[in-house]
Amino acid sequence: MAQPPEFPPLPALTRAESEFIDLYLHVVDQVGRINPARGDDTYTALRAAQALASHAVALRDALAVMHRRGETRIHSTTLARALRVLDGERRAGRVTLPPHPPS
Repeated sequence: MAQPPEFPPLPALTRAESEFIDLYLHVVDQVGRINPARGDDTYTALRAAQALASHAVALRDALAVMHRRGETRIHSTTLARALRVLDGERRAGRVTLPPHPPS
């Protein structure tokens, strides 16, 4: 029986950083679903826009908690590693325009 692929470990994150990354990716996922260059129907985009609003509020609240706790620095190198492990590059790619079709 084949073993599932082994993913690289997540870097060590505080609970607040983990929540920040998780909520950020939720926002990215919803924006990707709203992207008119990649979507198929208005209902999917509408549902994603509704979810985006609540995820954005949760992201704002998570960042506010971090700031109040004195976590004023974003460790971008570490958080970028976490985003890559969590498939952030592919997920963020849905936010961009698709490649231009050949002429």
